[in-house]
Amino acid sequence: GAKKLGVTVDGEVSFDWPAIQKRKTKTIAKLRGGIKGLFKARGVTVLQGHGRLAGANTFTVTDSDGATETHTAAKIILAVGSTPRRIPSWPTDPDIVCTSDEALHWSTLPKSLIIVGGGVIGCEFACMMKQFGLDVTLIEMLPRLVPPMDADLGDALASIFKKRGIALHLGATVETVGLAGAGVQATLADGTVIEAERMLVSVGRAAATDDCGLDTVGIATEGGFISVDDSMQTQAPGVYCIGDANGRIQLAHAASAQGAVAAQHAMGQDVSDTSTTPWAQYTFPEVAGVGATEQELDGRPISVGLFPLGHLGKAMATEHTEGFVKTIGCRETGRLLGVHILGHNATEMIHAAAAMIGTQASTHDLAEMVFAHPTLSEAIKESAEDALGLALHLPPKELVRLVAEKSE
Repeated sequence: GAKKLGVTVDGEVSFDWPAIQKRKTKTIAKLRGGIKGLFKARGVTVLQGHGRLAGANTFTVTDSDGATETHTAAKIILAVGSTPRRIPSWPTDPDIVCTSDEALHWSTLPKSLIIVGGGVIGCEFACMMKQFGLDVTLIEMLPRLVPPMDADLGDALASIFKKRGIALHLGATVETVGLAGAGVQATLADGTVIEAERMLVSVGRAAATDDCGLDTVGIATEGGFISVDDSMQTQAPGVYCIGDANGRIQLAHAASAQGAVAAQHAMGQDVSDTSTTPWAQYTFPEVAGVGATEQELDGRPISVGLFPLGHLGKAMATEHTEGFVKTIGCRETGRLLGVHILGHNATEMIHAAAAMIGTQASTHDLAEMVFAHPTLSEAIKESAEDALGLALHLPPKELVRLVAEKSE
């Protein structure tokens, strides 16, 4: 990479894992300190301890010494989040069979790692650990990576992972997991045996609702999640739930937006969650999307445009040529329905599309936007033009004339 750009690096280039962990801890502390400062500036009272509902308009807080206080409030917002799911029959030693909770705080790195689950977290860890020199094997039960994404993104990402030496087992089921020597052994349904020093289990997250006192206010869960309406209200009067625990969309920025809706509604404003939420995945390259996928729109009259990032001048100049932008529009109404990006800085680029979809813009509106040149974001406009059959920087699409036969 550096040599192709005319940059010469003399001597060995390496990394210091303890220093990386130290910087991570320092950054988290700074962010937490910032939130504490914002609370203080706004006069927010913080009660430190385990909170639990205790009947209508009532909750308790138990501190680390076991002392419990009871408080009342006209409105209560639950923001209890989620925890990584574990497989009950698998080994429980968190030093060997881990979730992201443990892996984020490893004091040392293993030489080899099995990742079970090819969703966002599994893919992000696969990229990161491969960069640190680990032997990485990723196992996903479904036929493609990150199944909720548009299928073209998952397929392309799998191809990139293979080129980078990440071993993939797609459409594979783990039958058994056991400790083996100083590590772990996984046996797949087809008989394949895989061994590594550690295993990361990333098979989704469960709502942290087990000890919230939901029964005291008559809130029932569905699959462990708390159902809410568009104003984030639960079935219990005066009780709201935001974020991962309501099961709508497990993203931090979605939780923040929901929190604003819940707080405004609790203060008497007639608001609801109408936001268009993009999602982001921090792999190498990044992946992002907003709106509907092609699979979700199956059977509807859509037009699809695709523009490879490698065609762009900035992509060539910066050696970030992997990936593409895919745009989906409705053929009947012209409305823009979805935009999906795989490539460098995809998580920064997606907001132009999110703004357009949020304002119910058309594919034509996006195609007519003027993007700065040279940028990677130009691919968004180009893909919208391609969806309309108007792309200037792609070969013209072959047109097929359909002629209806006259019935006798």
